[in-house]
Formats: sequence, C-alpha cells, structure tokens
Amino acid sequence: MADPQGFLKTRERELPRRRPVPVRIRDWKEVYEDQPVPELQRQAARCMDCGIPFCHSGCPLGNLIPEWNDLARRGEWREGIERLHATNNFPEFTGRLCPAPCESACVLGINQQPVTIKQVEVTLVDRAFENGVITPVSPERLSGKTVAVVGSGPAGLATAQQLTRAGHTVAVYERADQPGGLLRYGIPEFKMEKAVLDRRIGQMKSEGTRFRTGVSVGTDITWADLRKRFDAVVVAIGSTVPRDLPVPGRELDGVVQAMDFLPPANRVALGQSVEGQVTATGKDVIVIGGGDTGADCIGTSHRQGARSVTSLEIMPQPGLERSGAHPWPTYPMLFRVASAHEEGGDRVYATTTSEILGDEAGRVRALRVHEVRMGERGFEKVEGSEREIPAQLVLLAMGFVGPQAEGLLEQLGADRDERTNVARDGHFMSSVPGVFVAGDAGRGQSLIVWAIAEGRSVAHEVDAWLMRKPSRLPRPVNPTDRPLMV
Repeated sequence: MADPQGFLKTRERELPRRRPVPVRIRDWKEVYEDQPVPELQRQAARCMDCGIPFCHSGCPLGNLIPEWNDLARRGEWREGIERLHATNNFPEFTGRLCPAPCESACVLGINQQPVTIKQVEVTLVDRAFENGVITPVSPERLSGKTVAVVGSGPAGLATAQQLTRAGHTVAVYERADQPGGLLRYGIPEFKMEKAVLDRRIGQMKSEGTRFRTGVSVGTDITWADLRKRFDAVVVAIGSTVPRDLPVPGRELDGVVQAMDFLPPANRVALGQSVEGQVTATGKDVIVIGGGDTGADCIGTSHRQGARSVTSLEIMPQPGLERSGAHPWPTYPMLFRVASAHEEGGDRVYATTTSEILGDEAGRVRALRVHEVRMGERGFEKVEGSEREIPAQLVLLAMGFVGPQAEGLLEQLGADRDERTNVARDGHFMSSVPGVFVAGDAGRGQSLIVWAIAEGRSVAHEVDAWLMRKPSRLPRPVNPTDRPLMV
C-alpha cells in the first residue's frame, strides 16, 4: 500500500527544472532536465491511494494511477511499467504532451498541489526503454484478417498496435514521409524529441505492424479500393481543417496557418531542407490563439530568432485559482505558463482582430485590434480600445473544425455529422459496414489521451466485428460510465 503519511512528509510539488531560457532557445532539445530519482520517488509517495481515486475519473484511459505511483515509490520499475502499459500504449507521449486532467482530479489537489502524475508516468516508461524492459509483443497466432489504418497519429498507432497484437495483419497508411502524424511534424522537438516516437515505431514494426508512408489515401489509392483490399478499414485522419480568420486583409502575404508554419520548422529542426519555408527570423510575430498550438508557434518563433512575439486571445485572462464554474475534480481554466511563454513575448487577453493591414507590396505590416468584453449577446467591443500592433508574420492557431475528408464521402460514401466529423455509431463504425472511425476524425479536436483511448476502443470493436465474437482486447474505461451496482 502507499505510504499513509507520504503527502504529509512531502508537501511541496516538485517537477524537473526547465533548462535556462538563454540556453534552450538556441537549440531544439526538450526543455526539461532529468529529475533525480529520489526526488521523483518522494513525489510519487505523495499519492494517497485514495479509497475513491478521482484521478481515474479524469483519465479517459482509466490509468491505474495509484498502483504505478506506489510501484515507482518503491523502485519496482518493471512492475510499474506493466501496470502503466495495461491501459496506455504510449505513456511516453501522454507523459510529455497531455494536459493531465488526472492531476486536476487528484484528491490531494483539494487543498494541496496535486501529485506529479505525468512525471511519474514518463519516468516509468523512459527508464523501461533505457533498461531494455520494453520489447516487442508478438501475437500468439495470426487470424488471417487484414486491417488498413489510415493515419498514423496517436489514435491510428494505438489502433494498429492493439490489432496487431490480437493477430490481425495491419497496414498503416500515412501521407507524410515518416509515420507519426502530427506527433512527428506538428509537435516541436522542444516538447517531444522524435527519437521518443521512433523507438515506439520500431517496437511496432518488430511486432508486425506494416507502415505505408508517402501514400495519400483518396489520391494515390482510393478509399473504395482500400475497402475492397482489406477486411476492415479504420479512419484515423485527425481533425486538420484549420479555423480561419474572416477579416479584411486575411489574404496578405505573411498571414499563415499554424500548421503551414510548424511542420516545415520541425523538418528543418530535424535536419531536413524545406524550400520556401516561412520563418519568424527578425520579424514581429503575432500568434492568434492561446492554446497548445499557439504555444508551439511561440516557442518555435523564439528559436528562429523573432524580433518580438505577441500572443492574442479573445477570452479574458484566467485566474490563478479554481473558479466556481470549475469545481474540483473538473479540469479548470487557469492561467498557465508553458515553457514557450516563459521564453518571452507578450500575452494579450480579451482582444480580437478587426483588420489585417498591409503595405504597398501586399505584405502584412500590422494588426488592428480592439478589446472585448462579454455582453448579453456575446463579445462586445470596448469603445476607445482600438490600436495597431506591428507584425510581419501573423500565425493563426485557433483550432480545427473537422477532418480533411476530400474523397472520403465520394469514394467511400461515409456520412458526416453536424460538426463535419465522420459519423459513427456506438461501436465506432461509420455508415459504411466495416469502416471504423478513431480519434479526432470522429470525435473532433481533442486531447492526445482521448486519441489513444479511442484507438484502443476502436481496436476492441474491430476485433469483435472481424472475429464475430467478443473481443479479447480491453476497452478503456469511459469516465462518463456509471459504476455498476452489485
């Protein structure tokens, strides 16, 4: 059992130190230093092994958090990674990239800082890889069934790994030159180095998963042909249609969607050459959007040598403490300082763009903005607050509105829902029999932990459908499920 006095002995929450800003903005390496193992174990000991562990309710994967916290505390690393892998295929991804709704639901967080769940998670998996504990898990026998997974982001990878281990022959189709989806070219190196992704892809290849990169389904091969060639198809193409900014001047040179800016930057950071790359070097940069993608743009701009970086967010600045609208154990809207924010620049809240201004050559030179406040009919302009902010590069990081499904509807005939996502039933199947939908393509833009959870769920449903009997694969606990009464 857990140390019953652990949270009393160690009251302070400690995370790994971030590398000094002047040092880290000169490279693309991950921003965090290693945390000493004794310090991490003291943090793991703060877990109270609650009678009702609300961290479970915050985690879509149903991670067995108190169990592997205590195993880490005791130094039982092999047993810890086994318990972690029981519910999560890729803890090295979630440990680095997930916003940790589990920590927001931590019982200790009611009156102290919550347990450092993410750090324990990532330490368990990194140590396991370093010590050779994580090895390929081959299926006991092959089923003779074939599955195509379209998209190699976290949802597609989780689906593929689960189905491969169940004995099915799985081919993952990816339009980029390397597997990983946005994990590879959308997430900057300073948040997750691609060696972390490559070692997991290597494990999957050794298990038998096949990767078909540089193939655009719908163009290089039709969806209809894919459906004919495989016993089942999983659509895991993500939600990649960006939300746009419909204001005068949007067409000016230098107004760029975040996902037209980040992937080329990430390729260059990996040593590749990119023709016609748009960079922030020597420019006044404005990032519109205050989420994770916006923070990625800020950190990338700093490393490219931007002259100044300003982040614009239409919502008011969140508070430092939970508000009545976000009681424990819900995920609260709080003022957070990501590593990119720590590196410099201005964060401007409650402000929106009314016009993008250009010079005589058609290049952006400034944004005309004004403050807003919430009124009876939504956001209202604050009179007298209009001003201009100089900019030679404007990055739009306002989220995504649905999957890029060109060809999907025409070639496959799959329905879409009212939010333009690919429609699916309670078994994650689309309107086309044998075609399933995992992750953001069906759910809409969401968290990496939800993508992995959905991939595992879809694998469960595909396996049951192919074999015409209950699946042996686990299905993650849905945090909205009501407990069984016994």
